Amino acid sequence: MFQNLPVVTKNLIIINVILFIASQLIPNVDLWFSGFYFQSGFFRPWQIITHMFMHGSISHIFFNMFALYMFGSALEYQWGPKRFLNYYLLCGLGAFGLHEFINYIEISRMMAAMPAESVQQVLLEGFKALEQGMNFSNLDEANLNYAIHWNPVVGASGCVFGLLTGYGVLYPNRQLMLLFPPIPIKAKWLVIGYGAIELMLAFQNNPNDHVAHFAHLGGMIVGYIILKIWQSQGKLYS
Repeated sequence: MFQNLPVVTKNLIIINVILFIASQLIPNVDLWFSGFYFQSGFFRPWQIITHMFMHGSISHIFFNMFALYMFGSALEYQWGPKRFLNYYLLCGLGAFGLHEFINYIEISRMMAAMPAESVQQVLLEGFKALEQGMNFSNLDEANLNYAIHWNPVVGASGCVFGLLTGYGVLYPNRQLMLLFPPIPIKAKWLVIGYGAIELMLAFQNNPNDHVAHFAHLGGMIVGYIILKIWQSQGKLYS
């Protein structure tokens, strides 16, 4: 089954699995390749791409790779490897961009509520790569330190939500079988349902919810924009 996958989908899965194993075995791999906030002492430019190939747990990578296998192979066969890879990466970039934009708004709000010297302390300590919360005099400083320096985004989920959107647009009436619960559903309703759920969870802003919902939405939005451009050019199915 695996050897019959199209080339880009297969290699994306391989790269994701290799980097996940490396992150479990080699110290600090996640600090180099996860997507840190641009003011973090751990941010590196290549993380804009590499964060798409990092995952936080076995369940995280399993569901993302299962979705990549399910939807990516169909789209790659339809579009060809080059267009498929461009679409995949652009959805991931869109996911990262929206996630970071929302982070910027939230972090700017936190900074505005704090004395300037406290903000400078947080930025300085982060660049020294100190442990989370170390040397901070109050909870606000510790929270800002975490938001800037220790809260990276990881995973192919933004790309995968873009693939899901693409599949729903190209094959809206295809029946899919959900895993939980195991019931059939048309692709278009699955896309709409996931989009609505992600939007609701994103604006709930639950402090105990560590899922990057705006990244998922970013992947869907950019994917939909690309699809509409291709559709206007008559290239959606070619």
